[in-house]
Amino acid sequence: MTRTRVKICGFTRPDDAVAAARLGVDAVGLVFHPQSPRHVSVERAREIASALPAFVTAVGLFVDAQPKVIEQVLAQVPLGLLQFHGHEPPEACRRYGRPYIKAIRMAADVDLEREAARYHDSCGLLVDTWHPVAAGGTGERFDWARIPGDLPLPVILAGGLAPDNVAAAIRQVRPWAVDVSSGVESAKGIKDPARMAAFIREVRHGDST
Repeated sequence: MTRTRVKICGFTRPDDAVAAARLGVDAVGLVFHPQSPRHVSVERAREIASALPAFVTAVGLFVDAQPKVIEQVLAQVPLGLLQFHGHEPPEACRRYGRPYIKAIRMAADVDLEREAARYHDSCGLLVDTWHPVAAGGTGERFDWARIPGDLPLPVILAGGLAPDNVAAAIRQVRPWAVDVSSGVESAKGIKDPARMAAFIREVRHGDST
């Protein structure tokens, strides 16, 4: 049985991140996009990342950020992976010499095979719902049938996932990982332990069916 990895994004409190780690999450997302309701300061991000146990990856999410902003975060926060969620070209993602994933928002004209070729050195494509304003965390899903089954990069499925649909998503897409934010919250940036547990339980259910 292949184990689908789980990333929960948009943490704002260390205790929530530690609770997620204890539940078995693989990665914790920290949002460095000032327009997001889940934005964290560098100081709070460092506190959250430093609280994580071994083998849980802290992921820093950026949206068209200036290089100096990203460099300041990298100098202070122990991130294991960068996530670029804007219109960053491949060279902008590579310049930091860190492993990265590239988010692709599924607008009508998106060709995932072309994007996989552009970002060929990424650790994976995070496939998310397109929204005219929000960069992510909308709670809305897209048509999973648009994801080719033979992409050369790992697929991280995001967009509108929640405990009640993630097993079905895994059965249909068979992604490398799933990424959830609003689907496990009691309020924006506040993670609900019961919903996180239910989400991970349903991921395992999807893996086994």
